[in-house]
Amino acid sequence: QLQASGGGLVQAGGSLRLSCEASGGTLDYYAIGWFRQAPGKEREGVSCISMRGNTAYSPNFVKGRFTISRDNAKNTVYLQMNRLKPEDTAVYYCAARNYYCSTVQRDYNYWGRGTLVTVSS
Repeated sequence: QLQASGGGLVQAGGSLRLSCEASGGTLDYYAIGWFRQAPGKEREGVSCISMRGNTAYSPNFVKGRFTISRDNAKNTVYLQMNRLKPEDTAVYYCAARNYYCSTVQRDYNYWGRGTLVTVSS
């Protein structure tokens, strides 16, 4: 079971670190993707880290601002978000699939409950 946490209210330009923790199992053999869904919009991919710790994709809207990392010893994947913008406001989800990242959301087998990030202007 996955659980995303770390969301909250932050001013534009601020930072947040989201965590995706697994309970009842190990994340060692899973790629973990972060996705977000803003109000009235479709869910979109934010970043993904492979089983081996490689960042598979990083859309233009997060490049240079968001960093994904993993700590297998803590069974946790992080999304460090810096220089946040109001348009980053969304519910952020983490999801897992075996080994390698995919940009296709239906390829992910396990989804956690999201965490709300609100960026005020």
